[in-house]
Amino acid sequence: MATIPTSRNLTPRTLALLAAMISASVLLVINHVFYSWLPFSKDWVNDLVVFLVAFGAVYLVVIYLVEIFIYRKIKIIYKSIVSEKISREKTYGKVKLDMDIIGDVNKEVSDWQQFRSDEIEELRRMETFRKEFIGNVSHELKTPIFNIQGYIHTLIDGGMEDTEVNIQYLQRAARSVERLCLIVDDLEAISKLESGEMILEQRTFDINELVKEVFESMELQAKEKKISFAIKEGNDRSFYVHADKERIRQVLVNLLVNSIKYGKENGKTVAGFYDMDENILVEITDNGIGIAPQHLPRLFERFYRVDKSRSRDQGGTGLGLSIVKHILEAHTQTINVRSTYGVGTTFALTLKKA
Repeated sequence: MATIPTSRNLTPRTLALLAAMISASVLLVINHVFYSWLPFSKDWVNDLVVFLVAFGAVYLVVIYLVEIFIYRKIKIIYKSIVSEKISREKTYGKVKLDMDIIGDVNKEVSDWQQFRSDEIEELRRMETFRKEFIGNVSHELKTPIFNIQGYIHTLIDGGMEDTEVNIQYLQRAARSVERLCLIVDDLEAISKLESGEMILEQRTFDINELVKEVFESMELQAKEKKISFAIKEGNDRSFYVHADKERIRQVLVNLLVNSIKYGKENGKTVAGFYDMDENILVEITDNGIGIAPQHLPRLFERFYRVDKSRSRDQGGTGLGLSIVKHILEAHTQTINVRSTYGVGTTFALTLKKA
């Protein structure tokens, strides 16, 4: 159904046509009124010539003026949002006079403003993240450094002479050094994954078999908390994926370490596999203490800990889940988490099906 042009949605070409029509009609009336005594004034050919000449002249003048007006207006708008010098063609291409150009530019500027607002909000979020990250790195490094410093000073101040103290303090200092090394190694791994320096050695393997291998390697840790591992019923068969096997092993180890740390005594961790056409979905589910909703959006941030005191007491660098996310992103895959506090947690990751 055709729409009737209004003053709000007139295009430059429609405006020029209306102006030309009105002007030509007025000139035709004037021609009849003031020159009616002339013998050719009532000749329809004369009327047609007057009308067409007036119509064409007014149309061209209006089109020209409107084009200049629109170009200048658009140029001013673009100067306010573009820092570089731009040519007429680059400003808005060829001015299309049969379109609502001002409306289109206005929408483009609104989109630009929204983009800028989103960009500023993202920059603020990243600045907050940067400050928190620096604070977290300082805190994580400060603890083992201060411990090492304290043990060394104690030994220097006479502890070396005490055979019971010196061995004990040297062992504690060694553990703090190991913690420092773990933090540095994990930060280096994240940096390489982010920059693309870490080369993935992708090959085909059975993810079910790999999960069982990781279960066996972590069986002793799980037994300390009386936590059992299992493959979901009906899933104990081969699921072949194409990925870097050792990196995916690292992902599974980090997820299982978390399930042990935050699992309940006599709890259970179950691995499930689902065919998702192009991908295989792997789920690691536990019936542990769960995670409160406010922590879920930040769970994969570096050094983010749900329970800071408990996490540090149980070891770890606070970088495990961040490494997991980066490894899967390097595979162009994803990981998600869903959890109910007091009920349990499920990590769901995808891998390319072989």
